[in-house]
Amino acid sequence: MQAIVTRRQGWKAQLALQEVAAPGEPGPKEVLVQVQAASVNPKDWKLNLPMARLTQPVLGKRQRPLFGDDLAGTVVAVGDQVTDLAIGDAVYGMDMRLRTASLAEQTLIHHQCVARKPASLSFTQAAAMPLAGLTALQGLRKGQVKAGSQVLIIGASGGVGHFAVQIAKALGAHVTGVCSARNLGFVQEMGADAVIDYTAGDYRQSAGPFDLVFDVTSFESPRSCAALLAPGGWFISTGGDAFSMLATPLYRLGGKNAASLVVKPWRQDLEALTALVEAGTLRPVIESEFAFVDSDQAYQRSRSGRCRGKVVIRVGSDVHPVD
Repeated sequence: MQAIVTRRQGWKAQLALQEVAAPGEPGPKEVLVQVQAASVNPKDWKLNLPMARLTQPVLGKRQRPLFGDDLAGTVVAVGDQVTDLAIGDAVYGMDMRLRTASLAEQTLIHHQCVARKPASLSFTQAAAMPLAGLTALQGLRKGQVKAGSQVLIIGASGGVGHFAVQIAKALGAHVTGVCSARNLGFVQEMGADAVIDYTAGDYRQSAGPFDLVFDVTSFESPRSCAALLAPGGWFISTGGDAFSMLATPLYRLGGKNAASLVVKPWRQDLEALTALVEAGTLRPVIESEFAFVDSDQAYQRSRSGRCRGKVVIRVGSDVHPVD
């Protein structure tokens, strides 16, 4: 089968389409998915590409690490302990291994890491949702968002951010989004009650107070955002930056309501996203689509830091139909 593998290693790694061995039969609790679409997340190029240097000696020269976390596709085989999914089911999901290997024509994944695809979404739309949507949902839950909560989302126009705005609004929160001037209208379109242009001044000293500061850029810390927080308020970071990953837990040890989020690939949360989609309160925005062979260009687009919504890669030939 064809899959995306690395050329070179570490930060200089490039992605290329190559023939690789098929994944084989699913384990007892796995399903084999014919992948139709996948999407790019910052985790892919912040962690997966550098990790290629470490995994290459283990895999050997003939087997290169595969890439991609999010997927949407069709179940083509099931393990002998899987009773909740069947061959032919359209599914979407992700895994938090170093990689799910969704940038491949077929991949194996634990059956609890996928859910049935929302009927109203195409495969490309569904593939845009898992990691970013679950991060948004679980971050807002960790921050104890409820009706009437004052929520600030830093990075509101990106993959996680645009989902977080919509989900927070669905929970009844008052949402303020932080983004660049060119994305103010987009964040308002997602449902934000107020927007802040971070290039216009240091909003960290003038905005607030907020019950939750949700930093999906991972560049802030509880210390830099202290003036934004209401008494007892939460600071949540997606933890993609080394300083944030180290500093935020230290503040938690000091008694502050702070956490770096590690997203979990739980089916029940995928089903919660599906319910929001079908209720008309959540929709994925696809900034750009790339062909399978152009996966390296998709990664470079994500690395630019200027994406509005998600970057999606078309893997299969049946990516657009809706059930």
